[in-house]
Amino acid sequence: MPAKTVTSTEFRARASRYLDDAAKAPIYITRHNRPLRVLIDYEEYKRLKKYDTRGYVSPADLTEAERRALDNVRVDPRYDHLDRLLD
Repeated sequence: MPAKTVTSTEFRARASRYLDDAAKAPIYITRHNRPLRVLIDYEEYKRLKKYDTRGYVSPADLTEAERRALDNVRVDPRYDHLDRLLD
């Protein structure tokens, strides 16, 4: 089944139908002809989430060896100018 595009008004009117349809293909929801949301199956979401590299890691999640390794990391001096972007 190919992906569908529906307006937010249409989605609200027939949400249960689109919840079922999302198990087969993504549902693109628009508002004022602009993309607003994408409804996907939960298993597909979990699969994609595995590749999300924007997550943050807490120091508590690291092993002792990983924490020690980070203590020794030095950034190449050619990139020192990027530190100013954080100020």
